[in-house]
Amino acid sequence: MVGNQVTNLRALVTGGCGFIGSHLVKALVANTNCLSIVNVDALTYSGHPENCSDIDNVRYKFKHQSINDRPSLENTLREENISIIFHLAAESHVDRSIHSIEPFISTNVDGTRVILESILALRKEGQEISLVHVSTDEVYGSLGPNDPPFTELTPVNPLNPYAATKAASDFLVKSFVNTFNISAVITRCSNNYGPNQFPEKLVPLMILKTRLGEKLPIYGDGKNVRDWIHVTDHVDGIVSSANALISGKLTSGEVINFGGENEKTNLEIVRNIVEKIGASDNLIEFVPDRPGHDKRYAIDISKAKKLLKWSPKINWNHGISQTILWYKSNDKWVASITSGEYKNWIRKQYGDTK
Repeated sequence: MVGNQVTNLRALVTGGCGFIGSHLVKALVANTNCLSIVNVDALTYSGHPENCSDIDNVRYKFKHQSINDRPSLENTLREENISIIFHLAAESHVDRSIHSIEPFISTNVDGTRVILESILALRKEGQEISLVHVSTDEVYGSLGPNDPPFTELTPVNPLNPYAATKAASDFLVKSFVNTFNISAVITRCSNNYGPNQFPEKLVPLMILKTRLGEKLPIYGDGKNVRDWIHVTDHVDGIVSSANALISGKLTSGEVINFGGENEKTNLEIVRNIVEKIGASDNLIEFVPDRPGHDKRYAIDISKAKKLLKWSPKINWNHGISQTILWYKSNDKWVASITSGEYKNWIRKQYGDTK
């Protein structure tokens, strides 16, 4: 994160034991200019203490809390004298949102409301808190094969329940900026991959199943396109956004997009993983498509390049090789999270793929 230093801030990260959140926590801990880092996580199914268990620093603190618990959240903000919140706590798997929307509304919408109201409550006590609200490119909807990539000016058009809750949370943040003049920036990013990702998402799921010699379920014809970014690059962008908000390079309420400039079909992703592990394409199995499956996401990162001097640094070939190696080298981590509930979910979603 050279050149992207958060300076003299006391940071709180929501969802800091999740995939992206844990990488952000570690980046902030490594940044000696960040005075303190508090990780608030409810430890739901995809949040794991193991993701941050190797952090040994007096500036770091973990609190097992839900963002929906307003009194506890406000006490933490007050006691830790927090000056900036990185809001990553979210239910984020589209498939799960199709099965049940309630947890997504509770965490993504109402949880964001609680954070915003807590910021206002602490302001009344003389404590100003900025917000980096981490969202997704899925709020923009779906692109045709020849459509230009999403920009920050693309109309929001969520087409699945998960995306709808993230869009709602984005609008809540914008409304609090406009109505109450809070300090906030909204980041929207394409598909992340990298170490520690919960294996319900495509990349880690395919890595684990390929290693086990199990069938590799791909929705529909496998031609859905996503832009892929390594989590380290995304974290760098999040920190750059915080700096830009504090310094005034970004105006409160602005949106900034991050992506890897790396469009690939789901089938390309799976075949690449299979090839790198040395398995057979015969493991690939096409399964019925999920309802409302967006065909293509692509994201324009010109604004981030221009205003933040940010660009993705990890290319796909290096990043996916590193990611596969990480999963091969961390069997204990994999075993700790792929137990009963996880196995039941995969079986429910894809059937028996052994």
